[in-house]
Amino acid sequence: MAEEFITHSAEETTQWGREFSKRLKAPVLVLLTGELGSGKTTLTKGIVSGLGAAKEDDVTSPTFTLVHVYGKPAKVYHADLYRIESFHDFETLGMEDMFATPAVAILEWSERFPLQTPWPQVQVRLEHLGSDTRRITVL
Repeated sequence: MAEEFITHSAEETTQWGREFSKRLKAPVLVLLTGELGSGKTTLTKGIVSGLGAAKEDDVTSPTFTLVHVYGKPAKVYHADLYRIESFHDFETLGMEDMFATPAVAILEWSERFPLQTPWPQVQVRLEHLGSDTRRITVL
């Protein structure tokens, strides 16, 4: 059953991510979907900081680096599949490292390359409702 939440600012979206992080137990794959500007990285800031892996200000979009790794020893991976155009590109990300040990893996634009993994998956859809308002749906 889907859960739906509305946030009215970037701060509320980040705070919701902090609260949501309490539900996550490694290994888990968090699949984020939503249009550009819908708040995927903002939500990830809250999740990563809520897990104690990095400060919110240290969490940035991996659009150009493609994968960020936060935390020691319990790692949080944050990947962005937006610029991935082929399965070969996807393979060069080194995603197999991500699955070597239990971790929390957060994938933006996850719908571009569905992953086959034995890890539990949580789908989170973000929608821009105008101004700073976002609808967050956990599927």
